[in-house]
Parts: sequence; C-alpha cells; structure tokens
Amino acid sequence: MKRLMLLVWLALAAVVAVLGFIRLAPSDPLDWNTQPELSEDKEFQGGVFRVVRTGPGGLERFHQIASSAPRTSVLAGGPQDGMVTYITRTQVLGFPDYTTAAQDGDLLKVYARLRFGRSDLGANRERINRWLAEMEWDAP
Repeated sequence: MKRLMLLVWLALAAVVAVLGFIRLAPSDPLDWNTQPELSEDKEFQGGVFRVVRTGPGGLERFHQIASSAPRTSVLAGGPQDGMVTYITRTQVLGFPDYTTAAQDGDLLKVYARLRFGRSDLGANRERINRWLAEMEWDAP
C-alpha cells in the first residue's frame, strides 16, 4: 500500500512538473516571430497558413481583433513593424499556440501553429478563420 501511494504521489508530481513547464516555458521571439515563405493557403497537422487580400491596412485590423481575443498577448512586433506574433493559451491547461501575422503589400499572411504536441485538433484553423471573418465584418 505504501508503494502504491508513493507511485501515486510521484505520478502527480510528474504531471504538475510537466504542466508547470508548459505554462512557464520561455518563448524566444527570435524563434517564433517568423513565417515560412508561402504564397497560398495551407493546412498542416498542428497549424494553418492563410493568405488574404486585405489592402495595406489589414495588419492593423487583424491586430485589433487578435490583441483583444481572450488569453492572447503580443510576443513580438507590432503593426508598425509589419509583423506581429501572438501567443494564445488554451483555457484549462495553458498550452501555447503562436500566430504570426505579416503585411506583404496588399496581402495579409497569417501563420498559426502549436508549440507542444503533434495536433491542435483544428484549434488554430478555427481561431484564424474566426479572426479573419471578423475582419471581413469590420472591413471599411
């Protein structure tokens, strides 16, 4: 019985340590404030890349929507820099997802991906599609 209790406590400590690492792991802007060189929409396991013709003010509109989203904060950059990277954390466990938006002429390029694991179960795709739909609603 004592061994079982010891194993339970060790397993609980391991779970707390892993969740603590996920929540507190540093995010280096040099690693995450970047985008692949793509020119069309692409979906992949754990993320999504979207290209939208928004005109030159697209990044500013996207920034207003993304920066006001729940559990989302700016990691690096800003609309004035032409590129912004956001961290959005899941509600319960705090898993981070990274979204980088960049203005390229009249095109807004949005790259959303997970940090931990292999699949985000479509969370990045749903979030980015929702943010882009809000932009269309707010378009001048």
